[in-house]
Amino acid sequence: MSTFQNTTFSPITFLLTGIPGLEAFHAWISIPFCFLYVTALSGNSLILFIIITQPSLHEPMYYFLSMLSTSDLGLSISTVVTMLGILWFNAREISFNACLSQMFFIKFFTVMESSVLLAMAFDRFVAISNPLRYASILTDLKIAQIGVAIIIRGTLILTPVMVLLKRLSFCRSHVLHHSYCFHPDVMKLSCTDTRINSAVGLTALITTAGVDSVFIVLSYALIIKTVLNIASPEERKKAFSTCISHIGAVAVFYLPLISLSFVHRFGKWAPPYVHTLIANAYLLIPPVMNPIIYSVKTNQIRKAILKVIHSSVTKS
Repeated sequence: MSTFQNTTFSPITFLLTGIPGLEAFHAWISIPFCFLYVTALSGNSLILFIIITQPSLHEPMYYFLSMLSTSDLGLSISTVVTMLGILWFNAREISFNACLSQMFFIKFFTVMESSVLLAMAFDRFVAISNPLRYASILTDLKIAQIGVAIIIRGTLILTPVMVLLKRLSFCRSHVLHHSYCFHPDVMKLSCTDTRINSAVGLTALITTAGVDSVFIVLSYALIIKTVLNIASPEERKKAFSTCISHIGAVAVFYLPLISLSFVHRFGKWAPPYVHTLIANAYLLIPPVMNPIIYSVKTNQIRKAILKVIHSSVTKS
């Protein structure tokens, strides 16, 4: 009898992993994680709420910010159940189909975030280089088309990755090394040839985050060139200040991603919990930090938040 378990005929259950070596402290570790999830969910929900309800924020920059908050909410919701389930109840089991679904949504919202950051870089370039035509270039229709294109792009790129995983068979340990379904993690457990999966997965990464990062850098090179041509130092400072929040959002998205890649490639000496913590930080830092960055660094967002809080206090 074959030892192979094909996912088509035999249901497979994977075991997720919490923080290796620190299982005795899961209850305590859950406190900061819970705080971070609450911060991410409430912060991004608040950003979405004020953009929807405040007419003064119905502008291209804030429409893109609402897309960024939506992707951050999606990322947080995609992992909160399995992460806190492990830390609170040691609920480690996840079916193969549920694992695929979680993997798809994590990747989809990551691709969405990368795409939105690129769109925001284009928004800043247009606002600085051609301010008089800004409103006519980035119309509501154009922004809606960009949003639809981002969704279609993510779906088309990720569907082959998920379909190819369905063909794999698993005959080894079913223990995954993260608190969520991570694509390379699942492939390592397969006894089927995964070279095609690896190639398609790498292609998906390069054509999304890789390409987006190149165009973001190019956009800022053009922005810097435009700003340096402005005669007034005050105007230059004002132009650069409109980019600070976006630069912060780009940093909190790409730095954890780069750190995770380095740890997986060169950090084999590191304790297992280091890999797990960085993998969780990669998905948690952007949703937690983006609302804080935009609330602190964007005057209109800060004023809108204070207005909503003041209105709630007055009514109560």
